[in-house]
Amino acid sequence: MRDIALLYSEAVDLLSALISVPSFSREEDKTAALIVSFLEKRGVAVFRKGNNIWAFNKYYDKSKPTILLNSHHDTVRPNSAYTIEPFEPVREGGKLYGLGSNDAGASVVSLISVFLYYYESEGLVYNLCLAITAEEEVSGKNGIESILPELGVLDFAIVGEPTQMNMAIAEKGLVVLDCTVHGIAGHAARDEGDNAIYKAMKDIEWFRTYRFEKSSELLGEVKMNVTVIQAGTQHNVIPASCVFTVDVRVPDCYTNEEIVTIVKEHVSCDVQPRSLRLKPSSIPKEHPIVQRGLYLGLQSFGSPTMSDQALLPFPSLKVGPGDSARSHSADEFIYLHEIKNGIWVYIQLLDGVLNEKSVKKEL
Repeated sequence: MRDIALLYSEAVDLLSALISVPSFSREEDKTAALIVSFLEKRGVAVFRKGNNIWAFNKYYDKSKPTILLNSHHDTVRPNSAYTIEPFEPVREGGKLYGLGSNDAGASVVSLISVFLYYYESEGLVYNLCLAITAEEEVSGKNGIESILPELGVLDFAIVGEPTQMNMAIAEKGLVVLDCTVHGIAGHAARDEGDNAIYKAMKDIEWFRTYRFEKSSELLGEVKMNVTVIQAGTQHNVIPASCVFTVDVRVPDCYTNEEIVTIVKEHVSCDVQPRSLRLKPSSIPKEHPIVQRGLYLGLQSFGSPTMSDQALLPFPSLKVGPGDSARSHSADEFIYLHEIKNGIWVYIQLLDGVLNEKSVKKEL
C-alpha cells in the first residue's frame, strides 16, 4: 500500500494540473490525457474510450465481485461573476481555487488516490474498478453510460460528488416533459378561434398544484415545475398552439415511466418525455458499505441533485469531499483539508469491505 501523505501531495498537484486545462463537457480530451499519463506513470494499465478512463486493480479476479469508483472530470463553463482566473490554480488560505476544484475535481483525485492505495494489494474481498468519466454535467450519452459494457459485472458503486463526505443513499431522477396544447387560430378582434394559451392554463395549474400519492422517506415528494412556455406570433392572432416544458424531479418511490403515465391521465395536452434514462437511485441502509459509513460516523441523506448515479443500473452511494453549495458558483474552491480527509475517509470506508480481516471484525 502506498504512503497516504504522498498520495495526498500528488492528489493536490494533479488537481492543480486539471484546473489548468479547460474540460467543458464534451471537450475533456486534454484532462483525459492528463489522467491517463498520471496513472500510467504509477504503473497502472489504463483503458480509454472517448474521454472516459478506467482501470482495474493489479490482482483483479473475475471470480470476485467488483466495486466501481467513479467521478467525472468535465466541468460547466465559468459564470460571469468570477473575480479570479478560473483556470489558474491558486493555493491560498488553506484553499485551492479553480473551476472544477469542488465539482468534482476533489472527488476525482481522492478516488484516484484510494485506487492507488489498494492497487497492488492481494487478497481483497472485492475487485476495484476506477472510472473517471466525461459528460456528467450534461448527462451525455458518451459518458459513463458508454463504457459500462466494458467494465464487466459491477456489484455497487461509490460515486464521487461534493457531499462533505456524508452519504447520499438516495437521489432523485429527472424527467423533462414537452407539452403541446392545440387550439384554433383566429382574428383577436372577431372573437374567433380557440385560444391555446387559455387551454394550456388548466394543465399548467394542474402541474402547479397536483400532489402525488406516494412520498419518499429520504427524498420527499415528486417536484414538478413549468419552466419554459412558448405561444403566439403576433398580438392580433389567436394562438393555435402553446408549447411548454415541465421539469419533474422523481424520488425513489416512483419510476420515470409511472410518472409519465400519471401525468397523461390528468392533463389534456400532448405529453412527450425527452428521455426516461435519468432514473431515481438508492442503496439500502442495510448494504455493507452504508453500514460501514454509519459505523464511521458518516451521516446519510437523500440528495435532490442529480449525478451519474442516474445512469447506473446497480446500487450506488454518492459521497465525496467538498460542498454541493459551491458547485457551479463563482470563484469555486476546495479546502485542502477536505481532500486529505476525503482520501482518509474513502480508505476507511473501503477497508471495512475490502479486507477479509476487517469484514470479519465488523461482522
